[in-house]
Amino acid sequence: MAREKIVLGSQAVYDARTLGKPRMLILGLQHMFAMFGATVLVPIIVSNSYGLPLSVQTTLFFAGIGTLMFHACTRLKVPAFLGSSFAFLGGFQAVSKLDTGIYADMTGAEKLPYATGGIVAAGLLYLVVALLFKVVGPEKVMRFFPPIVTGPMIILIGLSLAGTAVTNASACWPLALLAIAVIVVANIWGKGMMKIIPILLGVAIPYVVALALGMVDLSAAGQDAVVGLPPFQVAKFDITAILVMAPIAIASMMEHIGDMSAISATCGTNFIANPGLHRTLLGDGVATALAGLFGGPANTTYGENTGVLALSRVYDPRVVRLAALYAVILSFSPKFATIINTIPTAIIGGVSFILYGMISAVGVRNIVEHQVDLTQSRNLIVAAVMFVCGLGFTDGITFTVGGATITLTALAIAALAGVILNAILPNREEATQEEQQVREILRNEESQES
Repeated sequence: MAREKIVLGSQAVYDARTLGKPRMLILGLQHMFAMFGATVLVPIIVSNSYGLPLSVQTTLFFAGIGTLMFHACTRLKVPAFLGSSFAFLGGFQAVSKLDTGIYADMTGAEKLPYATGGIVAAGLLYLVVALLFKVVGPEKVMRFFPPIVTGPMIILIGLSLAGTAVTNASACWPLALLAIAVIVVANIWGKGMMKIIPILLGVAIPYVVALALGMVDLSAAGQDAVVGLPPFQVAKFDITAILVMAPIAIASMMEHIGDMSAISATCGTNFIANPGLHRTLLGDGVATALAGLFGGPANTTYGENTGVLALSRVYDPRVVRLAALYAVILSFSPKFATIINTIPTAIIGGVSFILYGMISAVGVRNIVEHQVDLTQSRNLIVAAVMFVCGLGFTDGITFTVGGATITLTALAIAALAGVILNAILPNREEATQEEQQVREILRNEESQES
């Protein structure tokens, strides 16, 4: 049977098999590269800054396995990749500072299993909320998450990452600008395969240039084995660590809903309704609980890969599952993990310029396509408060529960503010329509009596 001819990048592709296996493999590689930098950054921060030896290999392994489990839970319909959640960094830091009770005189290596035990509890909390969504129904639940809430939330997801992009790019602006230029040229003027792998080209070409200029140090890779098992370790459970980690799931769930809205808007498919938000939450929770159980960080849907979807316009979940398989395979290579970590931060910053901006642009499109009326004062207030919360609370809000310090991220604060304001502020437009209907009924009754 003749394969349908597709002009790459010019129209949406929902079945990547029409592009051929070689192109599918490369597209999967692009998704893997998109998530790699941010995913491995979490264990690097936790290890270097907090003294908890979270493994890059273990993190990669459970990013891949978690993504595959997420796809199984969502009936293979949602093109989402699950990588390390930055929302739980505050939890890792809090556990690292515990020095009373059983934590007195503990090393960072001894505290890590308790931190991941708290992550297991956070994943189980996802499952409880997913059950509530299933019982109550998505229609009633999503009344609290209309476009006036999810739109600004998507915009904030991109904008909240903007500072990281600039910081990374400032390490070497020429490399960052080269990465941006390659992506723009490939996406706008590229033809064929070049047009749908701009992110991969945006990493590869500047990296080759950096190698040629002697800006990359590969000496550390020579000391690592080519093949090696990820250092798994079984979680341990303590109420203090659970109270630190589990409540963070509330914040990450808010971000999850925003990510699902972003992916739905990007792909033109309502994944919140089908396969359902309860299934996406279930997949995220199962992936997070499994990762924590064996020494990995919490997982979450990744905005970077949503940006890849928006740029490539290839929305087939099979491509994302290929990226997950790549991550699992590469998690067994310490040498490869080290080589990937030699990618200059400036290149990651340049790529992030485009990806993070695309996420925010999708949020703007979500508001426009749903014809959100911003002439209404209530809508303006909801959006305004969300923007200030999301961009203003740079350090989040920290409070104490049971002697443990808990931090809600700025995104979580913005999401909660949006949901609460949308619920309590009256919708004058709806009220006016109801009043008009009542008047019309009264007129009809009066005319019939006369």
